[in-house]
Amino acid sequence: MKVRHAVVALAAVSVLAGCAGGAPASPATPRTPGDAPGSAPASPASPAPTPASSKPSAPATPHGTLLVADFGADTVTFVDPDPRHDRHTLGSVEVGTAPYGLVVDDRGIAWVATAEGVAVVDTATRTRLTRIPYETRTGPVTTGEYRGGGMGIALAPDGRHVYVGVNVPGRDGVLEIVDTATREVTGTVPVGRRPFDVDVSPDGTEVYATGHDSFDVTAVDTADRRTRRFEVAPYGTEGGLGSWLKPHYAVVRPADGRLLLPFEGERLVVLDPRTGRSTVEPMTANTHQHGATLAPDGTLLVVGTGPILSDDRGPSLTVRTPGGSERVVPLDGPHEDVTVSDDGRTAYVTEGFTRDGYGNGITVVDLTGRKRPFEVAAGARPLGIAIL
Repeated sequence: MKVRHAVVALAAVSVLAGCAGGAPASPATPRTPGDAPGSAPASPASPAPTPASSKPSAPATPHGTLLVADFGADTVTFVDPDPRHDRHTLGSVEVGTAPYGLVVDDRGIAWVATAEGVAVVDTATRTRLTRIPYETRTGPVTTGEYRGGGMGIALAPDGRHVYVGVNVPGRDGVLEIVDTATREVTGTVPVGRRPFDVDVSPDGTEVYATGHDSFDVTAVDTADRRTRRFEVAPYGTEGGLGSWLKPHYAVVRPADGRLLLPFEGERLVVLDPRTGRSTVEPMTANTHQHGATLAPDGTLLVVGTGPILSDDRGPSLTVRTPGGSERVVPLDGPHEDVTVSDDGRTAYVTEGFTRDGYGNGITVVDLTGRKRPFEVAAGARPLGIAIL
């Protein structure tokens, strides 16, 4: 296994490239000529949505449709992943500037973290119902990797609350708590810096915000909103904001409530939030890793975005069994996030990516290994993804 500390010096002089630094990066260049640009003009604050009655009715949204957050636009896009169909994008809904993460509740209502607030979308009618502004001041509404506003977002198991990690450029982030019945922010809690991901414990008693630029996870008690912070830095914290070796996404293992945080295709941190203790397990992809999810059988899926050192491997999807054995599926170009079908047979990986080299599609991976991965068109630089 390589010595990763050498990358700190590289990152310090490359702080403008991607998730290593804390300063705005140069505009990204899409992989495909003619793709939509990586940023959209800022939208006016909280415009009133057009009443549903004045909009043409949308056709029914089929079960299994994908919903993606268009980080390169101000929309979410509905995507048909069936390879037998000629047309994959079924329509888009305006939600707000630079949408990042999204979740969908049991009623088919999507909650989308944008730079301006949490957009609420009825996926059945494909209309935006409202947008809930943040209580936290995040500065001017902007686009790009370091923009202020919502990043990670999660839904309580009982569906009564949505939790969104709000990035505040230049300082620690905030977890905002949204009441799904009143559609209002009912609380704010300080968390780590740039909360890339938000997860909830299986019993709903704690929320976990992964602080990318603070090398930590903040556990928030949902009853009294008290917090505990756990450092998650298997390579150390040398380099600070200039380091590439920081946490990105996490998943909560239902069997024991532990958090799984992948690093660099080399190390999997298993954090017990009850004690704050963590262990490290080896991984095999040897690539910079971002999005992660769990299949119904406990299989861990992790997106590899590509190399940060010359001896790193290219983009991939790691398929890791509960026992720890891994299969690595190569991907064509960087990707960002992943979700998996209810039957655990198919993974959908978004090409949006938070750094240069993004695409505007979704790669469909047959987890049985019987079919080769293929790409379908999606929105503009899709990041967050959910299955309807």
